[in-house]
Amino acid sequence: MIVRHCAGGVVFYANKVLILKNDRGEWTLPKGRIDEGELAYDSAIQRVKAETGVDCRIMDVAGNTMYEFFSRSRQQQVCNAIAWYIMETDSTDYILREDFSEGGFFKVKQAIEMLTHSKEKSLVDISYKKYKELKKAVPERTPAVEG
Repeated sequence: MIVRHCAGGVVFYANKVLILKNDRGEWTLPKGRIDEGELAYDSAIQRVKAETGVDCRIMDVAGNTMYEFFSRSRQQQVCNAIAWYIMETDSTDYILREDFSEGGFFKVKQAIEMLTHSKEKSLVDISYKKYKELKKAVPERTPAVEG
């Protein structure tokens, strides 16, 4: 079995989260393989950008998941070990890579219902609670007032 180390993002814009529909018809979160010598943190930001065109920043660690699947291209089982990060973006604009048929920012409750895998459903639920706590702890950036 091939083990792939991956990184991805649970990307929030207010009360919405970014999800994608892959070529298997599964709703999922943006993620991808960590290249040799690359840090998971950097890889997560790059994979979100590559798959969706979304610029985001990491707020915290979300957790880790592992799952196995049969790779049609490799004709064997693959295990993905994924490091997830809670991310935030300033815009709901996105551009899907061609291997995704649908995607976008959906209200968290709706996205949880749409996601195919239970691990990602739980990940979004827990990450959103943490995201809201992080937002309360950090005051909004306000422009300086001249006086």
